[in-house]
Parts: sequence; structure tokens; C-alpha cells
Amino acid sequence: MARRLSLAVERFPIAGAFTISRGSRTEIAVVVATLTDGDTVGRGECVPYPRYGESVESVSALIEGQAEAIAAGIGRDALMTRMKAGAARNALDCALFDLEAKLQGRPAWAIAGLPAPQPVITAYTLSLGTPESMEEAARKAAHRPLLKVKLGGVGDPERIAAVRAGAPDARLIVDANEAWRPETIEANLAACLKAGVALIEQPLPADADALLAEIAHPVPVCADESLHDRAGLDALAGRYDAINIKLDKTGGLTEAVLLAREAKGRGLAIMVGCMLGTSLGMAPAALLAEGAEFVDLDGPLLLARDRDPPLRYDGSLMHPPTPELWG
Repeated sequence: MARRLSLAVERFPIAGAFTISRGSRTEIAVVVATLTDGDTVGRGECVPYPRYGESVESVSALIEGQAEAIAAGIGRDALMTRMKAGAARNALDCALFDLEAKLQGRPAWAIAGLPAPQPVITAYTLSLGTPESMEEAARKAAHRPLLKVKLGGVGDPERIAAVRAGAPDARLIVDANEAWRPETIEANLAACLKAGVALIEQPLPADADALLAEIAHPVPVCADESLHDRAGLDALAGRYDAINIKLDKTGGLTEAVLLAREAKGRGLAIMVGCMLGTSLGMAPAALLAEGAEFVDLDGPLLLARDRDPPLRYDGSLMHPPTPELWG
């Protein structure tokens, strides 16, 4: 019996609003690919991201365009040569992983050649706001050991100082989402150093980050928008100290595993991150967390409603996915 592909667009409300330098939203739209082989089902979730020219419609069309290849039994390796990295391939790659695991009766981490996942601390994200609102948010989340702070350009030194005042003991990551500029970056770096920040994500626009090779990094700098898959690693030399691996950028777990290995070989630290998705989107990425210096898989913690069964979080401690969810 041929494998069958079905697709669904699902929406989940955010608890409050989620704000970064590019805008604010109150819900997420995810695309779920479901593969059926007899009575066995595999699922994969992706989040289309407008920053990369993706929409729900375009990603859905790309996934549906692979129906014949899926029916013919295409595997993950062949899918990587057939599709470009991005959200659409992520949904299919993760669905294939889930299907393989269930057909073989083996966990996805073993199929991927990874160690068995263990509970890990994930970052918890604070949305961009005024220094006052961000200090209050930090105070409410001060019990969490790792906070990720969304920044937005003008006024960021005041924001980061306010967050540190609100959460004096938490480890901090800041994420500028490309909002800093050459004339402000060194002052912002200095403010982060003063606040004891552990990592800075994507301070400059991806097409204007060459300056990072010319200035000191008092705090390690992590590539996010500047890196999608292994093809982009050479361009990072001298500019970045770490990379943020997101499955919606790499086009799935298959490429993400290879990217992590090559990046480590180049001396880059690893952060495992996510778009704002459900537990189904976080589950495959959780398999990479074991070897990462930073984990940012808090998507379900920011939603008003998640999947059933969900990933289990004890505060900021994220537990590995169960086979009922994925893998």
C-alpha cells in the first residue's frame, strides 16, 4: 500500500502577545504534515516564517507537491536533494522520522545516531517592550534559570539593564533580531557585558554582519538569521562564536544533525532554537539539546493552548518527548 500524505493548517493562541523587533502577534499558524503507511502514522510540524519569504499558502503548496514522491516511498536523504531547506521540508522530514521510528519500533534519536535525550533547561522568552514592562516581566520570571530577552534597537541598553534588575540571578541571552546598527552595536555590546549577558543573538542584519569580524566580542555572538544550513557556515568565519539551529531553517532534523556536527568541528557553540510552535514542533529539536550549550525550546510555554499529549515542562526543565507525541 502506498504511503499517503495529508496536510492541515492549525492555529494556536499565544498567552497574551509575543513581540519582537519585527512586530507583534497573538496567535501562531502551523502546518502539519501527516504520513500514513498502513495503520502507522508519522507527523511533522513547521512554522512558515515571512522573514524568509514563507507563508502558510506557499509552504502548504510545497508540501503537497511532494505527495507523489511520498507515495513512491521517498526517504529523508532523497528529500534533502529534492527540496530546499525551509519550513516545508522540515514538516516532511520530521514526519518521515516519526514514521520510521514507529515502523521500526526504534526511537528517533537512535535512528538519528544521537544519544538518548535527557531533561534540559530551556530558555524562557521575554517579549520586547518598554524597560518598565520588561523589568516587570523579568521579575515574574526571575525564578527561571535562563531567560531570553527580545531587544529592538533604540533604547536597548535601558531594556537590558531593566531586565537584569528584575531578574538578578537568571542567566541571560539577548536576541536583537537584526535590529542593531553599526553606530550602536558597541554601546549595546558594552551594556550586555555590564549586565552579565551570556550570549547575543543576531545583532546586525544578515546582509550587513561583516562588521562583526572587525570588532571585539565582549559577549559571544550567535548567528540566527545569518545561517540556515551547512552551506552557510563558511560565511560565518570570524563573525560569530555560536549558531542557532532551528529545524524550520535547516529543513528538518536530518540536516540539523549534520549542521551541528560540522559546526562543532569548526569550534562554534550550539544553540538549539525554535520558531513559536507547539510541542509537536519542539519534539524533534529536543533530540539535539543534549549536545548544545544553549537550549531555547520554550514555544509551548508561550501558548495559551498546546497539543495533547504535550511535552512535559517542570518550570523550565523540558523532558524528552514521548512516542505518543513524536518519535
